[in-house]
Amino acid sequence: MSRTSLLNSPLLLGFDEIERILDRVGKSSGEGYPPYNIERLTGPGGSDLLRITLAVAGFTQDQLDVSVEDSQLTITGKQEDDDEDHVYLHRGIAARQFTRTFVLADGIEVRTADLNNGLLSIDLERPEPERMVRKVEITQAN
Repeated sequence: MSRTSLLNSPLLLGFDEIERILDRVGKSSGEGYPPYNIERLTGPGGSDLLRITLAVAGFTQDQLDVSVEDSQLTITGKQEDDDEDHVYLHRGIAARQFTRTFVLADGIEVRTADLNNGLLSIDLERPEPERMVRKVEITQAN
């Protein structure tokens, strides 16, 4: 069974990558841990900033990893399970690993990642692109 393309108009040229991004987002949106917020902020000089804040209580800086590859921001948390050292009467705080991914638009740059009081804040910036108009020379075909 073939899948119908969302962007199959003959007037939309070169949008294949957008369909691949939509597929990636659809596959990764099912996991709810860790919870996160996304805020729009105004940066210095009026630039457009985004802040992703993840609730990562119980994780240290060494147990977290933030990376960007192929326009995809990936945040990973890995905790060691220390069951041998402790005898729990009740275990309500799980030491579970996670991977949270966000697909970034072209031009979005990761600026900083800060861990404070169990919240990991990642600041993203979209620099204002230069507006360019280019004249295309028309030649006579022989």
